[in-house]
Amino acid sequence: MMITLPNTLRGLALGALCALSAFAHASDPLPSWNEGPTKQAIVKFVQETTDKNSAKYVEPSERIATFDNDGTLWVEQPMYVQLLFALDRVKTLAPQHPEWKGQEPFASLLKGDLKGALAGGDKAILEVVMATHADMTTAEFEKTVKDWLATAKHPKTGKLFTEMVYQPMVELLAYMRANGYKTFIVSGGGIEFMRPWTEKVYGIPPEQVVGSSIKTKFETRNGKPALVRLPEINFIDDKTGKPIGINEHIGRRPVAAFGNSTGDQQMLEWTQAGDGASLMMLVHHDDAVREYSYGPDSKIGTFSDALMQEAKQRGWTVISMKNDWNKIFAYE
Repeated sequence: MMITLPNTLRGLALGALCALSAFAHASDPLPSWNEGPTKQAIVKFVQETTDKNSAKYVEPSERIATFDNDGTLWVEQPMYVQLLFALDRVKTLAPQHPEWKGQEPFASLLKGDLKGALAGGDKAILEVVMATHADMTTAEFEKTVKDWLATAKHPKTGKLFTEMVYQPMVELLAYMRANGYKTFIVSGGGIEFMRPWTEKVYGIPPEQVVGSSIKTKFETRNGKPALVRLPEINFIDDKTGKPIGINEHIGRRPVAAFGNSTGDQQMLEWTQAGDGASLMMLVHHDDAVREYSYGPDSKIGTFSDALMQEAKQRGWTVISMKNDWNKIFAYE
């Protein structure tokens, strides 16, 4: 027999169901993650390492989680964001360098021939970065980065790069901090390119950013003390450099590490080599519809077959963007 509720009761019942639904959504700290083994692994790890009665309990002082940036926290295709910044800087600085018209890789860049400019490989990229990132104070560089990010847009989506951050990872960062974890960026990107904006975008303050760097010197400019950026590499925070950077800047071994490419392998190995609980995860870009799909053949964010095999052998979790994330960007 069907029972028909009066309109008032029906309205109250509907309101209660909506409230319960909203509460359930609000109580889920990772709403952009689909239910499944990957999400369960994260929640289980956090619960076990924060429960004093658990054999895997981790003291608050030891709760260190490290995250790669490019391809792990924000988009890295079709090109690293910092490299796009450097290429734009070449155009801006060109009037001050007439010699660039006959000098590679700058000549090709000024003609719009990106492929030709980057044919020189890492040497060409290094030349571009040194020419566009040095010979200014650290304060001047910080302002330049902020001004660029305020207007620079992704070539595919037309969105600001600061909108091209992965919503599931933003939620993960907040979830770990809510449970007493300190979250650090450990990236091959420039440390002073990231520090001006990571706190606003990720909630990670500049002192918790580890990255590659160029040398600086202390001098007086315009009557004031300043740190001046030099066209010399100081440290490359990639591959074997990541554990070194972690040791020098953080001073504690992470118990959780997140990456997306072969450049992050040693960071995950170093994390797993510690005593006690550990969580190692790799973001796999396998969603060509909502983002990009790339792996062993990509020169940017290379996810080699060997890395996939190592992940399986070592028990690392591979995050499938296609299957594990119901939302990639906040604006979706």
